[in-house]
Amino acid sequence: MNIEKLAGSKVKFEVTIPVETFKKAVDNAFLKKNKEVDIPGFRKGQAPRSVYEARFGVESLYDEALNEAISETYYEVVDENKINVCGYPKIDLDEKKINQTDPIHYTVTVSVYPEVELGEYKNLGIKKEDSKVTDEEVDAEIKSALERDAMLVNKENETIEEGDTAKFDFEGKVDGVAFPGGTAKDYSLVIGSHQFIPGFEEQMLGMKVNETKDLSVKFPEDYHEESLRGKDAIFTVTIHEVQYKELPELNEEWVKEQKHKVDDKEVPYESVEEYKADTLKKLSERKEENAKNKAQNELFEKVIANAKFELPEDLVEDEVNQALEDATNQARQYGLELNMLLNYMGYRSLDDFKAYSREQSVKRLSLRFVLKAIAEKENFEVTEEELEKEYSELAEHYKMTVEDVKNAVRADAILEEVKSQKAYKFVEEKNPFTE
Repeated sequence: MNIEKLAGSKVKFEVTIPVETFKKAVDNAFLKKNKEVDIPGFRKGQAPRSVYEARFGVESLYDEALNEAISETYYEVVDENKINVCGYPKIDLDEKKINQTDPIHYTVTVSVYPEVELGEYKNLGIKKEDSKVTDEEVDAEIKSALERDAMLVNKENETIEEGDTAKFDFEGKVDGVAFPGGTAKDYSLVIGSHQFIPGFEEQMLGMKVNETKDLSVKFPEDYHEESLRGKDAIFTVTIHEVQYKELPELNEEWVKEQKHKVDDKEVPYESVEEYKADTLKKLSERKEENAKNKAQNELFEKVIANAKFELPEDLVEDEVNQALEDATNQARQYGLELNMLLNYMGYRSLDDFKAYSREQSVKRLSLRFVLKAIAEKENFEVTEEELEKEYSELAEHYKMTVEDVKNAVRADAILEEVKSQKAYKFVEEKNPFTE
């Protein structure tokens, strides 16, 4: 077998489908297709082969047969030659030469696991942030909880201040002309939340109910609507209502309305002291978890940075394209334009979304390749019990039977996943964090 190495961690090789293999695949294709078509005078699946081929032609079976024959022969070659593939194969086949009398030849180009030169991945001295909670943080957390129960009270003859909620009309114009999306009635906004473009909310400070004012602003250069980027605009604003938050008191009555879990049951707090102690406990757990996650990210970023390998570019592109396809389908499901959905998701543009998807793909694939290399270097073994446990977890996650998972997922993919999990835990164990 001649396996040609290509740039970008790819290989190219030729595979032959023997005549008998293709004939068998055609037979199987007929059995499947015959059950799907209507042929006058016969029930589905009961028409003779000669009648089916006279009506539809034997060529109608070739696509189905090719899929089966290619899948069988491709994996045979991959397994026999121990080709470490990690992507979807691209098949080059001359369809004009497909018949049942001559062997069929096709060429495969596929990404393989890159050769990874590992750097240091033990005792890297990663520091974990201090997760001690201060009194100020507890007070801020309690204030946030009180604000969630705050009442909005109308301000009469008082000016807008930071944190107030204003209800107002606005009309925006660029060069004296109103633009789409620049006008609204009875819009409600928390002043200081920075939901509007820079300068808008700041110029509303000091305004009163029934007051009208022109606000001069400039759209940011990276604004999501290209036609407005960097443009000067005038927004005419009329205030209808101003409200401020009136917080409840932190007392026995209020805390008894709040609930927390005790022995898997939701129960009210019994005292202010218990509420404060529970707030401290939850904050401590959250800060510890955040500090641990941050240290873990730093650890594996360093392990990846210490290694040398060539990332298969087409795998990255495949993942970016899949992310774009998923977003497009989601937009269609919600009846939205793709750009509008991406803006709701926090992306300024399609290019911004692609750049982020690419960044995440590079991180994910890099970690995958490095963990595989560590697993190989450390000679991790996987027991039958560990494999069965992974199958069971996948079956539970996807609401499938274990047998269906085994039929759908190749055993070597499960084996790689379990070894990668072992490598991940191994790196963690060999890199205790310092405070």
